[in-house]
Amino acid sequence: MLIIFTRYLIGAAFAFSSIVKISGNRFTNDSGADNPINSAWHFFETLYQSGIYWKFLGLAQLMAGFLLMTQRFARLGAVVFLPIILNIFIITISYDFRGTPIITGLMLFATLLLLFWEKDQLKILWNQQPILPKVNALEFHIGWQWIGLVLFLFVSSSKAGVKLLGMLPWIGITALIVIVGAFLTIRDHKKHFHSDKY
Repeated sequence: MLIIFTRYLIGAAFAFSSIVKISGNRFTNDSGADNPINSAWHFFETLYQSGIYWKFLGLAQLMAGFLLMTQRFARLGAVVFLPIILNIFIITISYDFRGTPIITGLMLFATLLLLFWEKDQLKILWNQQPILPKVNALEFHIGWQWIGLVLFLFVSSSKAGVKLLGMLPWIGITALIVIVGAFLTIRDHKKHFHSDKY
């Protein structure tokens, strides 16, 4: 279940941050154009002013987050996620982001963990026979896919949700979706453990 929750966590982080870019907005209300050219804020202002590229970055993040959160396409999501988070990590250590490299480094580590978890299935990428897991495992219960979809829809409406509810209640509802969904999924899996349904 650690792997499932890791997918939700880093996928939701990408989905949340992507909406600002897709909407064509800055991360902050202030322009970074007057900051030194080698500063993080000037760099972000340059990305923002690119227009199409800024939105493209947001769409790429949204797609990677969605694929991870669906659980069904999480393997592909982890593969797509890796170059994006690696790029972000390198950016944060290239500029003065203070503590941000710790966060991006942890996200990069989590992505590598997800890819390691999928190593047997990912053998197909280098023309080896993949080893497929048991389809009736808890990881493949359809409940996780429903949780991921609901969570994605809630997180991707983040701008309106946070403005309406406030950050702490919004985080609380996000956690509640995962906790209640996980409880119902695990209970249903135990009930049908010997069934061929899954």
